Amino acid sequence: MTRRDAAAHVRINERTARDWDKGVRKTRNSRTYPDGRRVDYNNGMTTLVAAPALPALEAELHPRFLTLTERETIADLHRAGAGLRTIGRALNRPASTIKREIDARSEEQKYQPYSAQRAWTASRARPKPSKLSANSRLRDYVQEKLSVRWSPEQISHTLLKEFPDDESMRVSPETIYQALYVQARGGLKRELAAALRTGRTRRKPHRQPDQRTSRFVDEMVMISERPSEVEDRAVPGHWEGDLIVGPGSASAIVTLVERSTRYVLLGHLPGGHTAEEVRDVLTPLIGALPDHLRGSLTWDQGCEMAAHKQFSIATDVPVYFCDPHSPWQRGSNENTNGLLRQYFPKSTDLRPYGREDLEHVAQELNGRPRKTLDWETPAERLRDLLTVT
Repeated sequence: MTRRDAAAHVRINERTARDWDKGVRKTRNSRTYPDGRRVDYNNGMTTLVAAPALPALEAELHPRFLTLTERETIADLHRAGAGLRTIGRALNRPASTIKREIDARSEEQKYQPYSAQRAWTASRARPKPSKLSANSRLRDYVQEKLSVRWSPEQISHTLLKEFPDDESMRVSPETIYQALYVQARGGLKRELAAALRTGRTRRKPHRQPDQRTSRFVDEMVMISERPSEVEDRAVPGHWEGDLIVGPGSASAIVTLVERSTRYVLLGHLPGGHTAEEVRDVLTPLIGALPDHLRGSLTWDQGCEMAAHKQFSIATDVPVYFCDPHSPWQRGSNENTNGLLRQYFPKSTDLRPYGREDLEHVAQELNGRPRKTLDWETPAERLRDLLTVT
């Protein structure tokens, strides 16, 4: 539009529109220009004053939010008939983001960028009153279910089934947790928090991975730093280790598996599995091997390996640690532990078994032909390694 048509459309004087374009601010008795000049209508004087700071059109936002300028671009390109992908490429945004914006913010099938900006700004108004403090019917329902030990997630999903047509009877699990744990977001009786499965009356903070303190005093070397030769099993002498634990953690067995030959070594821990006890069993097991079969040891992040530095100094074997909750990174060892459960089923007290019993079990496992070894046995593969060198 021309300036005249635009001014007529919003019902202002054309001169006012020109002033707006030039950044002129007009009050009842004066006009202030962007360079700091102010003209006073009462006395006709022009003075130079500090230019007032103009309010920002929009706050600085996280990059994931659409800005007013982007909404204007969407409106222009959409009106020109551009497709969603074309608009997305122009803004470096996914086409799905453009579609959601147009579908959600259009009025009478026309996308209005300023209306969209105002609606989005209003939706982000903070702080908002807690839904459970404002809706007594919803609050009573949530309190009733919490009192019979329902979890917040169970409550949230059951509301959808019991009140499918009542939008006021909706609440997310996080809202329930906040109403229990955060005093300012209350609405629920604090004693109901004790009915949660954790039994905690305060929320447990969770740190970001880069903010967590190290599990051990001696820094761990992660599996990502392990040499590539270990990964492809081409070079023998690299071991995976773990524990199988008896009932009540009163006893345990150290299990070691060589990655190339699948040869098994077992160590007995009849009195417990502290870091010192595990170190004292591992050191002679690995130390009795020839030098070329002492390449590395891969373990999970269990506290029983807190003395890994002392073990490495004593045996000259580096220890690499798996990522949390990643048992597949020690696949051979996990498989061997499953085989050991044929001899030591779960809930079996491991204290009565001595060194001779463990040697007998290890010999049986090492004497089994393996498909992955072309039906040779781990003992045969290890024998070949020892005789060649």
